Order: sequence, then structure tokens, then C-alpha cells
Amino acid sequence: MKEPIIGAAVVGQSGGPTAAINASLAGVIGECIRQSGTITKVYGMRNGIEGFLAERLVELNPLFTNEHGLPDEEKLEQLRLTPASALGSCRRKLPKPADDPAFFENLVSLFKKYDIRYFFYIGGNDSMDTVAKLSAYLETSDYEMRVMGVPKTIDNDLMGTDHTPGFGSAAKYIATEMQEIVRDCSVYTVKAVTIVEIMGRDAGWLTASAALPNLVNGCGPDYVYLPEVPFDMDAFFGDVERAFEKHPNVVIAVSEGARFADGHYVGEGTQSGAVDVFGHKYLEGTAKTLENAVKEKFGCKVRSIELNLPQRCASHLASATDISESDLCGEDAVGAALSGVTGSMIAMERVDSPESKFGYRIRYTTKDVSTIANAVRTVPREWIVPENNNVTDECLRWILPLIQGETKPFWKDGLPEHFVI
Repeated sequence: MKEPIIGAAVVGQSGGPTAAINASLAGVIGECIRQSGTITKVYGMRNGIEGFLAERLVELNPLFTNEHGLPDEEKLEQLRLTPASALGSCRRKLPKPADDPAFFENLVSLFKKYDIRYFFYIGGNDSMDTVAKLSAYLETSDYEMRVMGVPKTIDNDLMGTDHTPGFGSAAKYIATEMQEIVRDCSVYTVKAVTIVEIMGRDAGWLTASAALPNLVNGCGPDYVYLPEVPFDMDAFFGDVERAFEKHPNVVIAVSEGARFADGHYVGEGTQSGAVDVFGHKYLEGTAKTLENAVKEKFGCKVRSIELNLPQRCASHLASATDISESDLCGEDAVGAALSGVTGSMIAMERVDSPESKFGYRIRYTTKDVSTIANAVRTVPREWIVPENNNVTDECLRWILPLIQGETKPFWKDGLPEHFVI
């Protein structure tokens, strides 16, 4: 264990928001304030590393410290239950340190300007790439800092951790919406197909969660299609026919990242082809493509639904388990940095706990961020049924503990009240 460094901390958020990303931010802020004898100030970078480079910083201590110099727990709780990224976000790809050392020299000069010794970055795969590159450069620098990644992504595709903060709340929302959609569709006797498109480029964890109602109360979709296995249109038509033999109203969940065997996206014909700075295509249109195919094949009533942004911003339906774990990830990142850990990401390990419901408990640890960045964790093949059109009960039992518990948002005149930084 190394001695703490006296100096300021900076925290930022990157990538797509979640309903729990601000809980991790609250965890970092609260613990930094508790450690005010070592961490002299807490800065927030607006719009992630992009905003830091432009020196768009906000001092967070005055916003979240009470008159006794302690964390203002009420304000932190309101922040925890606020959706989206309270500090703003970005998608900025950093160069490799060897390719552009001047870029990192400029970064370090800014750290020195604000006496920043602790850097916390909350995000997913691409954000961990930023942490890894910054950590690699600092190993060659004489400026001592501690750099920590705090996991975040609704996609649940980060390596090195049992699951990611944000996923549990998104899964809870998706499962709830699917159950409500199935209830709504079941009231008619006219043949109809409803196709629900769910986020997930390469990993089908979110789409798998759509089947949770099947495990809990039997009111879930007929089929779910994940990107981990090839999508076959003829097999899909056969699935629809078999579902019609059971009931007139068929409900299907499909990942936006569903691909044919040749690698092309199912919805590629309706996509713009635009990509982000990390080379990721903007996905859309999978459900609409399947809607048109079903309409042509069966001539029945068909509708497509994109759950879209509400999957990641529906904080009114957040999982209490997810919010609590996200907060602790932020707290533990600060504790790890103070103890001398750097170039790492906070990770969660699932521990058998027979005394708890679902036998579920989490232990927090750290993982070398260089082993995590730019890798994708997908749904295990053994958790997808042989027909490629659903997930197993084992998969659903693994997800179920993550959606447990309800939060109590702050309300004002009938609407949730959010904390604005």
C-alpha cells in the first residue's frame, strides 16, 4: 500500500448515459469529500476528456458539502437518482501515447495547473481505452497521479467484471415494458405480430432481459433474438408460424445488432452507414426491417417498436440494487486510488451467499484496465437455446438479482426532480 498523494481530484463521464451513471459520480464525489484531508478539491470535467482539454471544469465541493464540511447526503441522493450524465459526456478517442506524446504532455500540463493527482473516469469500453492510454503515458512521466476507471454501460459488455453498473436498471425497464406490451397485445383475437427492438450492438444482454417476465410470471415475449448467433430469416418465419399455432398475438424481442450469417446487420438497409470516432456504426431499423418482412410473408397486422433512449434514461424505474452497486463502485475507486492503485478499473465479483435472496452478493476489487479496454463480453453460447430464438432459464436467473428493489425519486408537482450541475 502506497501513501496517498495530497492534491485535487477530477472526475468525468464518457460514452452513453445510463440511469445509474450519476450514482457512480455521487460515490466518487462523496468519498472525495470525506477524504478532504488528502483530496483538496474535486473538479468535474464537463463533457469528459474533451471538456477537460478545453478546461471546462466545475468545482464540485461547494455543491455537495454541507455546513459541517461533510458530504450533503440529500443532494448526493438526488444526484444518484438523476438520469443521463450530470457532467455531460463525449466520445473522444485518444491517440496512442507513442504516436502523439505532445497530446499527453498537454494533458499533464493541465493536471499540474490544477494540482490534479487523482483522475476518475466513468464509462464503458471506449472510456477504459482512455484510462489505459493515460495510465500508459504516466508510467513514462515524472508527474505522479492515480488513474482509475469506474465501469458503466447498459450493454453489460465490459470484461473483467461480473456485470456493469447501468445494466440492472436498463434490464428492469426492458423487462417491465415487455411485460406491459405483452399484456396490451393479448387483448385482441386478430392475428398480429409486435416486434420490439432493443439496444445492444455486439452483446445481447439487454435483449435477453426482455425474457425475464417468462421466468417471473409467464408474461414475456414469444422469442428473443440476440446478436451472438446468426439471424436466419426463414427460421424466423417458421418461429412466427409456430407461435401463431398457440395464440393470435405474437410478441418478439430483437437486438438492434442482429446479423445474418454473412455479417450484415438485419437492419442495414435502413441505416445511414455513419460511424462514430471509434468506428462503430449507428444502428437502427432492425425491427422495421422485420416488420416489413412479416407483413409481406403473412399479410397480418404488424407493428415495430424501438425502446430506444428510455432504456438508458428511465431513472423512475431504476433498480435499487443497480443504484447501490454503482455508488459503491465510485466510492471504491477513490479508496483504491488513495491506497496506491492506478491504471485499474473497479470490478464486481459475484460471491455465493446462501443467506441472501437469489444467493447473490457482490465483492469489489480492481482489475488492470489494459486487459479490459476494447474487449467485448457477450452472452455465453450455452445460455442461448439451440434454436437461436431464446435464452435459457439459467441466463434469466443470472440476471434476476440485478433488477431487484425500487428507488424513491424526488418529486415536484407530479414529475421527478433531477439534480442539475
